[in-house]
Amino acid sequence: MLALLLLCAFAAPALGDDVSRKQEIDAKIAALQGQLDSTRKDEAVLRDRIAALTDRIGSLEAQVGDVSQRLAALRHDLELRRRRLADLTALYRLQTKRLDHLKAQYRLAVERLNRRLVAIYESNIPSTLDFVLGASSIDDVLEKVDFVTMIGKEDEQIAAEVERSKVLMQAERKQTRRLRQKVAGDARALAARAAQEQEARDALVGARNELAQTKEAQAADLSKLSDRDRALADEIAQEQAASAALAAQIRAAQANRSVDVTPSGAGLVWPVSGPVTSPFGWRWGRMHEGIDIGVPYGTPIHAAAAGTVIYCGWESGYGNLVVLDNGGNLATAYAHQSSIAVGCGQHVEQGQTLGYVGCTGHCFGPHLHFEVRIGGSPVDPLGYL
Repeated sequence: MLALLLLCAFAAPALGDDVSRKQEIDAKIAALQGQLDSTRKDEAVLRDRIAALTDRIGSLEAQVGDVSQRLAALRHDLELRRRRLADLTALYRLQTKRLDHLKAQYRLAVERLNRRLVAIYESNIPSTLDFVLGASSIDDVLEKVDFVTMIGKEDEQIAAEVERSKVLMQAERKQTRRLRQKVAGDARALAARAAQEQEARDALVGARNELAQTKEAQAADLSKLSDRDRALADEIAQEQAASAALAAQIRAAQANRSVDVTPSGAGLVWPVSGPVTSPFGWRWGRMHEGIDIGVPYGTPIHAAAAGTVIYCGWESGYGNLVVLDNGGNLATAYAHQSSIAVGCGQHVEQGQTLGYVGCTGHCFGPHLHFEVRIGGSPVDPLGYL
């Protein structure tokens, strides 16, 4: 009984420490959950805004489509009228040429008629009696009289026909001119309407593009919030996993106080003094095999325990890395150093400077990535500090 009481007495402080650590983790989980709720509210607001912008963009696109259809119809109508106007202009030019030809023919016909009348007047034209007296027969008389009369009538008929053609052509040309003027007026009116529709369409397209840019910017903001949301959710999940594991340890300690579950006997000290910016556990789909401690660039890095340097140099994503064999199957690793201050095979004491904080390797800002490994397998360093 005395031995059991002594074991319980030794286990009690460990249990108290575990309870205190669990309370701290639970408080951190609550704070992270509050941040997560806040980002989710902001995310919901942005999603509503993006949905509203999407609706407005859809409405504008429908209006653009309607205007584009009207504009296409107007442009087609305008093109047809312009073609018709071109054809009417060509017809008007042809009619003008034809009228000019008819005018010339009429002038020639009148001149010929006038010349014939003058010639008849000035010449000694035999009378009908002369034709009768000079003819050999009655048929000869009739033939000569009909010939003279026919010549005069043909000249008059030619002149009259040319005059009628000229008058008709003038009327047709006048009608063509009026039609051409009307078509030209309609084309100008259609061109003005098309210009107005084009301005309206350009305004709608501009508004749609502005809304699309706003939507894109808010989508980018939403993406940032979503990334932070995922990061916070992941961190919460990690903390909850740690809390659950710690709770299991507490329950085990409460069930069997003879078991000392505290690993602090390793005697490790913090290599740098700063907040843990990323804990041990799964992160972004991969295992984070240590903890990240946020400290300024150039901060000295101290050995968490005495040991021998078994690795010193560049190692892939770790950048500049120092690994110590601390004995008892325990090793510690110090990554992303700006420069290394020890050599391989060197023995170092606890607290001795190993190098300086930097951001070499796969890194997004100056910090110390610190690992504890037992038999080569990574464990949570917080259980050993």
